[in-house]
Amino acid sequence: MSARSVPPAARRWWALALIATAQFMVIMDTSIIGVALPRIQDDLGFSQQNLSWVFNAYVVAFGGLLLLGGRLSDLFGARRLFSAGWVVLLAGSAVAGAAGTVGVELTGRALQGVGAALIAPAALTLLMMLFGSEPRELTKALSLYGAAAPAGGTAGVFLGGVITEYAAWPWVFYINIPIAVLALAAAPALMPGGRGGARGSVDVVGALTVTAGLGAVVFAVVRAPEVGWDAASTWTVLAGGLVLLGAFLAVQASRRAPLMPLSIFRAPNLGAANLAQLLLGGAWIPMWFFLNLYLQRVLGYSAFPSGAALVPMTALIMLGMIVLAPRALGRLGPKASIVTGLLVLAAGMGWLALIRPDGNYWVDVLPASLVAALGMSLAFIPSLGTALSAARPEEGGLASGIVNTSYQVGSALGLAAMTAIAASFGADRPGDLPALTDGFSAAFAGAGLVALAGAALAAVTLRTPRPEHAPAPVTPAEHEKAPGH
Repeated sequence: MSARSVPPAARRWWALALIATAQFMVIMDTSIIGVALPRIQDDLGFSQQNLSWVFNAYVVAFGGLLLLGGRLSDLFGARRLFSAGWVVLLAGSAVAGAAGTVGVELTGRALQGVGAALIAPAALTLLMMLFGSEPRELTKALSLYGAAAPAGGTAGVFLGGVITEYAAWPWVFYINIPIAVLALAAAPALMPGGRGGARGSVDVVGALTVTAGLGAVVFAVVRAPEVGWDAASTWTVLAGGLVLLGAFLAVQASRRAPLMPLSIFRAPNLGAANLAQLLLGGAWIPMWFFLNLYLQRVLGYSAFPSGAALVPMTALIMLGMIVLAPRALGRLGPKASIVTGLLVLAAGMGWLALIRPDGNYWVDVLPASLVAALGMSLAFIPSLGTALSAARPEEGGLASGIVNTSYQVGSALGLAAMTAIAASFGADRPGDLPALTDGFSAAFAGAGLVALAGAALAAVTLRTPRPEHAPAPVTPAEHEKAPGH
């Protein structure tokens, strides 16, 4: 990237606002449909078994194609992929909102996931291009970017409730369209240009193999609570997915221009930071999902109050990521911050596991959710920054794709596993409040164990960084050395 292509300093923060908006949107689209699902089911004729695919079609496409999105960002330029992703997301949102059948609805949701898979790694690459040369600014930028993720998740629940209650369910998809139009109009003026820093071709075989493998594994785990963990189809699909992922690794090792050069994992801390992100997603998303169910199905909240009840948690996450996490990172360093954050998150989950059938929001939900939110805010920023800064500048898109994939796959698998645990403890008994509470409590406890495992693995696998506490910066000189800049 040439110096001429970097927006003036005054505009970089506007560019960051657009990047954070992108992160907000792609995460919001995973959660905004939750409250609207019953009405979508009634209008389009989904069976109870297939209804979950309104959520999973997006997550599988998003998680499965993130590596391809990162590679395309490196090859063709992050700004181009960023804009292309918004076009695809806009089209998918229009299709999903106008759908009159099950097939069209799932097609629209999958298209939304494809668009998000192009946007997310390109957005992170653009952030590193804009702020990578200044460690303090990079930490602040990553904090603002990180705060957009939980804000998008909770805003999705809140807005989904408002839209479903006071408008109509297609607007949970149509809301993306004006935002996509504004993003497309603003990107050329705000975002740095550049034709991409990597050479080579697109590894189509690798992209198809990893997408099919990840999709099969997620499908098997998501479907297992319905058909049974002992069903032959569960283990057949799971084994098939693992075989495809193994084939993907073999293809990557043998190709000259692979989708994911395995050599990238030689970078210190990249694998360990991605493992932390995977387990962080596997703990956090189930907590958010079952907390919403506890509020509605046990405490009796309707859609709008349930979303409003999560606002304090979101506010603390944003405050923590913007104010507390950078200070903790500067004082403790990345490794200690990640371990501490995951331990605090596990403590919040353990507290939530004490929920009661006759509980109330102020005692059973609010304090424990705030502890969990504090842990999330402390762990997310340093693990994300460590994963991104470990890669070479010309592999920034790939590193972005890998870390996004880690979080999304962890989220999908964690939610599927905790759903199975909750069902086995009674969460599949509508109207039986003690049984529902036992199931949700078990899910919180399971998510807490995931966070605890993440803390232990981070303590063992993360290396202590250089004396300076901030992630290693990406300097302009390094960008100039990258091919194509």
